[in-house]
Amino acid sequence: MDLAEHVYEISKKFPGNELYGLVSQIRRAAVSIPSNIAEGHGRKSDGDFVRFLAIANGSLREVETQLLLAVRLGYLNENEITFGVKMCSEVGMLIHGLKKTILNRIKEEKTQDRRM
Repeated sequence: MDLAEHVYEISKKFPGNELYGLVSQIRRAAVSIPSNIAEGHGRKSDGDFVRFLAIANGSLREVETQLLLAVRLGYLNENEITFGVKMCSEVGMLIHGLKKTILNRIKEEKTQDRRM
């Protein structure tokens, strides 16, 4: 959620003509990350959770790409996106770690089921 909040803050610097373009797109992608994590967790199924984590990771990569595009278009400079890109990297590692933990749990449950 910190990343989404940060994206909202820095996207205020984009020109007004991007309000329904890149601003809207990057904000939707940023909000999608914690939303998909929450929805996946709420499904109470490890398989669903892993699927929603993959969707969140896709949205994360969208945000990262859109931050870089904002620099290329001259809406932000490298210094302005440094924190956001760093947050993207950290969130990516957290998603990856959570996904790995859940996949290991699924694997252990299948192994236990075979033993029974």
